[in-house]
Amino acid sequence: MQDVIFSPAFGNRPSYLVGREAVLSKLLAGLRCPPGSRERAVMMLGQRGSGKTVLLWELADRAREEGFVVANPTVASEGMLERIVEKIQDDGERYVKNQRARVTGGTLGALGFSAGLQFSRDVQESKSFQYKLTSLCRKLASQQRGVLILVDELQANSPEIRQLVIAYQEIVGEGLDIALVMAGLPGAVSATLNDHVLTFLNRARKMTLDPLSTSDVDAFFARSFEKLRLSVSPDLRREAARATQGSPYLLQLIGHNVVAYAPENGVVGEKELGDALASAQADFESDVCGTALAALSGKDVEFLQAMACDDGASRIADVAERMGVTQDYAQKYRRRLIDAGVIEAARRGEVSFAVPHLASYLRYQFE
Repeated sequence: MQDVIFSPAFGNRPSYLVGREAVLSKLLAGLRCPPGSRERAVMMLGQRGSGKTVLLWELADRAREEGFVVANPTVASEGMLERIVEKIQDDGERYVKNQRARVTGGTLGALGFSAGLQFSRDVQESKSFQYKLTSLCRKLASQQRGVLILVDELQANSPEIRQLVIAYQEIVGEGLDIALVMAGLPGAVSATLNDHVLTFLNRARKMTLDPLSTSDVDAFFARSFEKLRLSVSPDLRREAARATQGSPYLLQLIGHNVVAYAPENGVVGEKELGDALASAQADFESDVCGTALAALSGKDVEFLQAMACDDGASRIADVAERMGVTQDYAQKYRRRLIDAGVIEAARRGEVSFAVPHLASYLRYQFE
């Protein structure tokens, strides 16, 4: 049976965005606030598989509908600043394409544009990123157009991010219409906020992507399976919804595997669902759990192994005893792993895993 709905791969845009309308509404409401408002600089935190990239692309489309010039999601890496400038030029060209820059003093031509939003060779080769971005925002402001910059996979201690945020702060100070949304893993966002050069960001809006609700996932599965002409009983469908644990990536994996394991008659039973869930879990553990552990230190992983001995939440006292360290020492790694978004505080003195299937993956890998 052909899957025409689910897209289980990082960065793929699914056919429908599940359970994120409230988040999108807040982001779009922020764009309607005056330039310089706190809601126009957003730090979006989300674990791997939480749907950050898909949400940024959806925001890009919605913002364009409201008249913004958008620099599509750009991965924080070397060359990011040049790509942001190019994306603004490409997206905003339609608003100024019939205007040729004049060369007399005090006009748009004095900013170094050759035509439209394209810079003269001298500006392109000699001027800084800050100069180019400010010039673009000024020229687009003359056309009553705001600029939205979207950054994905935020990296800690990134010189490119420093330059972008400093430029953004200067442009905001000038009163120009600009907004910035950056998304990343909790640890990378935390490190960026703690960068003493970027204290301005502490006034930005922090937005955490919470797990999807089981009811939203179940409703989506119901519509999708019906469209695919699959017969899945309500009980089995709810079991599949619960198995996603609120992860948008697991939702896509499970949905795709249900289609893959469905028999020719389209009736999905317990065996088919069980096979689909097992396959989805294996893919998730390989794609997400393994990658999450690879970024941690040996002691971080040792802390997690000690947690994996418990079926539910773990007491810090028990974790410290299993590690053979004091509770004060264990608390240091507790904080590191919470900042990284791998675990979360449960009841007082307890922690639990924030990444689905990470406990079972650890038990299997280190048994």
